Amino acid sequence: MKVLVTGGGGFLGSYVVERFRAAGDEPFVARRADYDLTSPEDTARLFADAAPELVVHLAAEVGGIGANRANPGRYWYANLMMGAHVLEQCRSSGVRKLVVAGTVCAYPKFTPVPFREDDLWEGYPEETNAPYGVAKKSVLVGAQGYREQYGLHTAYLLPANLYGPRDNFDLETSHVIPALVRKMLEGEDEVVLWGDGSPTREFLYVEDAAEAFLLAAERYDDPAPVNVGTGAEISIRDLAETIAELTGFEGRIMWDTSMPNGQPRRRLDVSKARELLGWEARTRLREGLERTVAWYRSHVQAAA
Repeated sequence: MKVLVTGGGGFLGSYVVERFRAAGDEPFVARRADYDLTSPEDTARLFADAAPELVVHLAAEVGGIGANRANPGRYWYANLMMGAHVLEQCRSSGVRKLVVAGTVCAYPKFTPVPFREDDLWEGYPEETNAPYGVAKKSVLVGAQGYREQYGLHTAYLLPANLYGPRDNFDLETSHVIPALVRKMLEGEDEVVLWGDGSPTREFLYVEDAAEAFLLAAERYDDPAPVNVGTGAEISIRDLAETIAELTGFEGRIMWDTSMPNGQPRRRLDVSKARELLGWEARTRLREGLERTVAWYRSHVQAAA
């Protein structure tokens, strides 16, 4: 089968591509430098070049709370347009199946814990990442509409916050784990974090996430979204202390309570993933953090 992976040169995408290659496929990797998916013409050119039967849509513009606050319009526009153009090209090109990466940010700010897929429409997302979350949720609506009207087979996954080796460690756009790893390994005397450390997050190791996407491509064909995560949460304060231990950081961890906390809690109900995909996360958080720290030391610090 001819496979196209949008965002295949990115963090999650690189692991998904490796999984396809291990299974004997050679996917067409769409990179932003070659194809701008916010452009309908570029998206059409990509599909003409790739001639895919299966599409895994992972391309996104995303970042942590700071990046979302700085780019609300761009994140809404880019993610909405990329999803819409990919859906339309799947329809017009006769693609057999489309697998889409959603986001836990699409859930309402005060979703009952654990988050269940049926709660997705019970309120508005947390303000700091709402434009991104709403855009990605709109792509779900589009996928369901294209399925109903045009018969496009789709699967839509809602992964928890991803982390692992090869993550984005740019302090302007990174999420909390790579930002903490970089700051603490660079020997700063003091690390300042936003909020008060009380919010909880659920983190999913990137290789486990890649496995879920391949299983969805193989096994799942339904318009309903599926949570993909560990089902376990950790406070940002406890996370920071764990990373400090793993990196040997001996400086001070300070909390800037004038800055937003973000969503109060995040923990997913992952029972549908077990039932429908036959998938379960295998990497414990501490183990995944150890691998992430080791990768940064060997690939980034060693090259500096």
